[in-house]
Amino acid sequence: MKVLLIDDHAIIREALRRLLTTFGQAEIVEASTGEEALTVVAGQGFDLIVLDLNLPGLGGLELLSRLIRIAESASVLVLSMNAEPIYVRRALALGAKGYVSKNASTEELLSAIAKVGRGGRYVEGDIAQALALSPGPQTSPLESLNERELEVMRLLASGQSLSEIAALMGLAYKTVANMCSQIKTKCSVSRTADLIRLAIQFQAS
Repeated sequence: MKVLLIDDHAIIREALRRLLTTFGQAEIVEASTGEEALTVVAGQGFDLIVLDLNLPGLGGLELLSRLIRIAESASVLVLSMNAEPIYVRRALALGAKGYVSKNASTEELLSAIAKVGRGGRYVEGDIAQALALSPGPQTSPLESLNERELEVMRLLASGQSLSEIAALMGLAYKTVANMCSQIKTKCSVSRTADLIRLAIQFQAS
């Protein structure tokens, strides 16, 4: 099994490496940023990608959507501190085969890796329960945002400027500025400062 670990924390990647020894021989490749992951995955046939959505620079659902397109043979397991139902629903809709939080037990993470590595699907028990109990789509203005708009929100919350966001996402500055205007309309805010505050609150929730 060939595995790509994408996480900006070396200690997390090392812990995952040790867990993967449970499954015998595995070829493991690491990436610490979204940009590095896209370079590594091109032209290589991975069986499993373990992805943290909260990466510096390009990350989140935008990175996930690109990986799904590029690494067609790989099953993607999202391993993230962010277990918000909106992110879980979007990640699964984009093609992720599993979603586990970093608070999950070792046993649950092993189960997720084993099942997703075989091409199956796995959602952590607590996350699945939260999804079942959540009000559902369209109850929050954030639910109306598409994947790129959610990524803009995440990058705004991390302190990136519009020009930096444009560079990270490979978009023109004007495109990102227009996206921000659309997000403001959807979220019923008029100022960029209010949008940034909303983004930070959402990331912290």
